[in-house]
Amino acid sequence: MSLKSTNKIETNTYELEIEASAEEFEAAVQAAYLKAKNKINVPGFRKGKATRKMIENLYGESCFYDDAVNAMVPEIVGGAIDEAKLTLVDRPEIDVTALSKENGVSFKVKCITKPEVEISDYMGIEVEKPAKTVTDEDVEKQLKAMQEKNGRLVTVEDRAVENGDTVVIDFEGFMDGKAFDGGKEDGFELKIGSGQFIPGFKEQIVGKNTDEEFTINVTFPENYQMEELAGKPAEFKIKLHEIKKTELPDLDDDFAKDTSEFDTLDELKADIKKKLEDNAEKAADAEVENKIYDTILANMKAEIPQVMFEHKIDDMVRDFEIRLSQQGLDLDMYLSFVGMDKAAFRKTFEEQAQKTVKLRLALEKIAQLENLTVSDDEVLEELKKMSETYKVPVEQLMNVVSPETLKTDMVVTAASKLVKEKAVIK
Repeated sequence: MSLKSTNKIETNTYELEIEASAEEFEAAVQAAYLKAKNKINVPGFRKGKATRKMIENLYGESCFYDDAVNAMVPEIVGGAIDEAKLTLVDRPEIDVTALSKENGVSFKVKCITKPEVEISDYMGIEVEKPAKTVTDEDVEKQLKAMQEKNGRLVTVEDRAVENGDTVVIDFEGFMDGKAFDGGKEDGFELKIGSGQFIPGFKEQIVGKNTDEEFTINVTFPENYQMEELAGKPAEFKIKLHEIKKTELPDLDDDFAKDTSEFDTLDELKADIKKKLEDNAEKAADAEVENKIYDTILANMKAEIPQVMFEHKIDDMVRDFEIRLSQQGLDLDMYLSFVGMDKAAFRKTFEEQAQKTVKLRLALEKIAQLENLTVSDDEVLEELKKMSETYKVPVEQLMNVVSPETLKTDMVVTAASKLVKEKAVIK
């Protein structure tokens, strides 16, 4: 293999010209023949017994060329990229520009590389830590939420539906006088004021009485998941079977015993306050961290290839899909529920993806400037910790987690820790 030239054609983009000799090409063609010969039919011969010459006479001299070139690419192109000292952020685009038995193979390879980063003023960043005070009202609000969570539904027979009630209804939807698919349900339980269901539907149930039959009119939202209904008016015929209200338990010592490990309401309140204070402190620390990171990003300069952002969005979408699968959903089903296409869905991750990529590049540069390193022994120790956490042997874990990638992650973590330790918190 010979790297003939390395040409920068635009920011973060290089074009390599590479040549593989006739001898290298011949060796690749022979390897391709040996790999394929047992699968090739030649009249008069059992599979695997025909010579390469016989097969080439029957199917053409170039019959193994494609397989040979494909087999050559990882070593030839990978070696040239290493020789050019390029760090790629995307798959290279490879074109075969010339190919012959006599002269070998010529390639042109377009490479998108990791950007150069400049950063300044990352030490001693001044940040104001917000004061987060927990009040008695905050405690009461949390206690109220616990009370509502432990409430029970009881049937109401002496009044009409009020906001906050739960009703049991039969309904059937009609559009232009005709029932539509998915618009009918019997014994449906609906909480009034919950935000569930079509806008305007629940409000027209308020004031109705048990066993009452009535009609309500609504308009489906423009972004409704069923396109045939989106933005269109509809009529629903309703039969109200039951009205239920939430009966709340008294806030007393018995409530504390029933809902927590505490014997008195005062102890429960003290615990709620302590947890709220801990959460407030964590939120304040997170805000400080974000301000430090925002300052770092403001002080960095880099022309970042768009493909790096797209790859990060890919990762975030995959993570989202995994979480959906744990709930028995897939992405297409979710998108139909929220009335969004894939392009719009990816757009929701764009801002966070950009910030994540930029911050990673900035911290890598800081680690380089501060000569931060992680030893192989430290990487092994981290792998052992991960092994204990996930109950997976280290050797098996290394098939999933690259030690080199882990080392880079640990260096980035060290850079993050450094700038936070050196920050001036007011």
